[in-house]
Amino acid sequence: MSEKEIILTREGLKKIEDELEHLKTVRRKEVAERIKEAIAFGDISENSEYDEAKNEQAQVEERIAKLEMMLRKAKVLDEADISLDTVNIGTTVKVKDLEFDEEIEYTIVGSAEADPYEGKISNEAPVGKSLLGSKVGDIVTVQVPDGIIKYEILEIKR
Repeated sequence: MSEKEIILTREGLKKIEDELEHLKTVRRKEVAERIKEAIAFGDISENSEYDEAKNEQAQVEERIAKLEMMLRKAKVLDEADISLDTVNIGTTVKVKDLEFDEEIEYTIVGSAEADPYEGKISNEAPVGKSLLGSKVGDIVTVQVPDGIIKYEILEIKR
């Protein structure tokens, strides 16, 4: 079974590396200290602080493993290789919603970096997938759960 590569921008790679470093150097120590304090309370068989700390430790270790796996599979986009002729992963696209006559800006990223609240949409999500390969002036139709959205591509930039 081939492993799916995880496409990241340089910014996304840095964010993952920073989170991993924080988990390894800060969070691990904080959780270990909580476990140590809980053990000091005595009988751990009925110690809720100990159970909570052990659960938190498991969550931290699981997140560390996930981030390390993401970094092993990561393919970092080189901005110089990103064409601005069409919408690609790593580009920011300004679109006009033709129904509501409003302009929206999306940055197309790999699924690991997607954050709709920051305007970063996955290349695998319906909108991102539909925009890929489009050029300025194209009208793109997107099937979403609420129906159909039509966008006009206004601008493509980095």
